[in-house]
Amino acid sequence: MTSFRPLDPAFPIERQIGIDASPVVMVNVFTLDKADEQSFLRNWQNDAAFMKTQPGFISTQLHRAIGESPTYLNYAVWESTAHFRAAFTHPEFRSKIAAYPSSAVASPHLFQKVAVPGICVA
Repeated sequence: MTSFRPLDPAFPIERQIGIDASPVVMVNVFTLDKADEQSFLRNWQNDAAFMKTQPGFISTQLHRAIGESPTYLNYAVWESTAHFRAAFTHPEFRSKIAAYPSSAVASPHLFQKVAVPGICVA
């Protein structure tokens, strides 16, 4: 089963999902043992397929760290925290977490775009 380690211990995902915001980007960094990569990838694919069916889901992309590091980064775009919350707390999704290898540690965090003049838009 995946364990959770917040990116910001003072403001873990459980607190973030209570804030109404839209749109949001969920970033999740996974660390795991190299021997568990194939199991992790199968489970992530199953989770992503479930999330794609949920209202408010826009997109997702998984990235692997370069080299020998079995570290992955996933980001998913959602219409709102309300949509993400409904999917993240859905009993079917919660039951899927148990299938991940025990070495997997997830660090999910929600973000919003920031406008920086001349550089990027919100």
